Amino acid sequence: MKVGLVHDHLNQLGGAERVLKTFCEMYPESPVYTLIYDEKNTHQLFRDYKIIESFIAKFPLARKKFRWYLPMMVPATESYDLSGYDVILSDSSGLAKGVITPPKTLHVCYCHTPTRYLWSDHNEIIDKLERNWLVGRLSLMYRSYLRVWDRLAADRVDRFIANSQFVARRIKKYYHRDSVVINPPVKTDNFKISDDIGDYYLIISRLRPYKKVDVAIEAFNKLGLPLYVIGEGEEKEKLRAMAGPGIKFLGYVSEEKKRKYLSRCKAFIHPQEEDFGITPVESMASGRPVIAYGAGGALETVVPNKTGILFDEQSWEALADAVIHFKSDEFNPEEIKAYTRKFDVEEFKKRINSFVEHAWQDFKYR
Repeated sequence: MKVGLVHDHLNQLGGAERVLKTFCEMYPESPVYTLIYDEKNTHQLFRDYKIIESFIAKFPLARKKFRWYLPMMVPATESYDLSGYDVILSDSSGLAKGVITPPKTLHVCYCHTPTRYLWSDHNEIIDKLERNWLVGRLSLMYRSYLRVWDRLAADRVDRFIANSQFVARRIKKYYHRDSVVINPPVKTDNFKISDDIGDYYLIISRLRPYKKVDVAIEAFNKLGLPLYVIGEGEEKEKLRAMAGPGIKFLGYVSEEKKRKYLSRCKAFIHPQEEDFGITPVESMASGRPVIAYGAGGALETVVPNKTGILFDEQSWEALADAVIHFKSDEFNPEEIKAYTRKFDVEEFKKRINSFVEHAWQDFKYR
């Protein structure tokens, strides 16, 4: 069985890219087809694998101004030559599901979410675009075309895997397709319990608007408690400007340092609504409880009063109230870590391998 891998765009490092890395480990001879590849921004995580970029990579400033080429992303996605593969496994929260495969090739899509800026975040985008009337109108017209394309592109997928029940419901709503849920992988054995717990709380996130890091900063400014922030992104300067003396920005850190900070934090702060959320599971694999906004993937990973606590409103007041009532000595680190075994990478690989094998056997004989 010859497998090819497809990813949306490989120019950042987040949960989807870590799933792709696991696929690369499972199918090390399989090339990765992607719109663009930035080795620096992915911290050389894929340097040992064959990466095939689309024609967008040849355009001026393509790596720095990738979003300029949104109108070209559909034809670029459809341009990959995927002949000769038995199975295409796409890893997608965007357009990768829309690749065109030969008639005898099975397409399995591991879907992190239906394309967010076309569906679930559409209203937020409209609000931003209305600040510039001309740009807003042109962008909305093009996004209407993209939405039609995206819906039809979902029909090209033979089998969907959702990364959570939350995403499975979105796939059903927007694409009218059923899916099997296989949660993303976490290398739980890489995370250790520490006896030395600090006085700081921790957040790890790309610094983008929908991650709601500003909610955490405002809450900890009011509480006067120390909060460490790991991550980079477009909102970095804005967040620094609003942060008080108790907020410490650590930027990008190595995996080793990340694990150290996770194992010693008082609790992990998760103010955003995620499709799944890998870092809260990494925190729990370190034996540390999570204080999370009770929506999205957190409802499937955080067990109230056992592995963390949930707050109901995405506001600094609700988060601050949760932190005030949080008591770290009420949580057992060993029990928290034991709970995360079901998210382990080896379990993920077994389930993906079994799903793909059975889907291929069913597909080729039908």
